[in-house]
Amino acid sequence: MHQRESDMTITAGAHMRAELTSQPETWARAAGMRAEQALLPASGARIAVVGCGTSWFMAQSYAALREAAGHGETDAFTASEVPAGRGYDAIVALTRSGTTTEVLELTERVKGTTPVIAVLGDDSSPLVDLADTVIALPFADEQSVVQTRFATTALALFRASLGESLDGAVADAQAVLASPSDPALGDAEQYSFLGLGWTIGLAHEAALKMRESSQSWTESYSAMEYRHGPIAIAAPGRITWQFGTAPEGLQAQVEATGARFVQHPIDPMADLVRLHRVALDRAVGRGLDPDQPRNLTRSVILAD
Repeated sequence: MHQRESDMTITAGAHMRAELTSQPETWARAAGMRAEQALLPASGARIAVVGCGTSWFMAQSYAALREAAGHGETDAFTASEVPAGRGYDAIVALTRSGTTTEVLELTERVKGTTPVIAVLGDDSSPLVDLADTVIALPFADEQSVVQTRFATTALALFRASLGESLDGAVADAQAVLASPSDPALGDAEQYSFLGLGWTIGLAHEAALKMRESSQSWTESYSAMEYRHGPIAIAAPGRITWQFGTAPEGLQAQVEATGARFVQHPIDPMADLVRLHRVALDRAVGRGLDPDQPRNLTRSVILAD
């Protein structure tokens, strides 16, 4: 019995660990995919970006970045909630598996009326034949149910397509992975993740990662919205984690509650890598396997 428990401790989350540590490499590869980036909607196009779960949160980040960079109106929706009749020039559908029911149903519904550009990990999936354009990232696909590198690699592709250099993000992520982990980050009773602009999507994704992998109590908000009620749960033994720049005065207000305020002066995507490692270590420390989390599967395929 003791030997089996020891073996589980060694192997639990092995896929997630390998995948999260590969992110600097996969980001650099995506940043160099200039031909694929050119397949994304041109500047000035009015678009929607859709996904489910983690992909929806990356869609939110891409939409915020694209609009802020002046490339055109960009909405983000979970795939089941895309309004009919909006008249988009294109829809970007982000999905690791290419089998998610809601994404397939949306693509079928708009076929022939709105071009769909699929960004996916599995280039043998049903979405390949349905979409008008396919950008495949099979090198970023994953075995772990809990997503890490596919989501951030897709976001790296999007950021590069908008003219951003990913060199700083790659270097920051490498530094995070090379540094010792902070055990105190994994010991909190509760986590609130915050962002501004494009990092709100990262905050939502961070909260989801901790819930999925370690069954933790997490929440996520716009940093400006946090003081409009949610700060009421801040307390000693809890963490408020800001991705990117925090609003003036927020750190002092959080620390006045006794909660720990966490903010790192690095690219926010690299800070998400730090969170991935915290989530993995917290899960394994609780005897959980984030490669096979409770009640979850790699793709949500709804029965007819």
